[in-house]
Amino acid sequence: MKFSYTHKVFSIALSLLILFSTLSLTIEKHFCGDTLIDVAIFSKTEKCADDLAQVEEASITKMSCCKDEIDVIEGLSETTLNSFEDLDVIHQQVLIAYSYSYINLFEGLPNLVIPHKDYLPPTVVKDIHLLDEVYLI
Repeated sequence: MKFSYTHKVFSIALSLLILFSTLSLTIEKHFCGDTLIDVAIFSKTEKCADDLAQVEEASITKMSCCKDEIDVIEGLSETTLNSFEDLDVIHQQVLIAYSYSYINLFEGLPNLVIPHKDYLPPTVVKDIHLLDEVYLI
């Protein structure tokens, strides 16, 4: 019972590890001067008022103090599956020795000996409590 819960917890943890290692993120940052105005992970950044005014006044070209930075965090594109035969001979031997010593680390409980397992109680011929008029309260 205890091992089934730990097995489920480890399975979920490993699946989340695979999920997050293959996840790619794009983080967009919008700066006006040296001040960070907006950060967006799953959407576009909001532009400040200076950028919007420049878009409206296309005839006047002036240098903007605002800048955008885009950070891309790449995840794994491919996951590789290795089998036991792909390991070196020394790694195989170490893995076998470690697993053998780990399995033998836990000893099973000895079978409990119940000395009165085959004992049959005597047959009741008469109810002694009623005969002696002894009542338990």
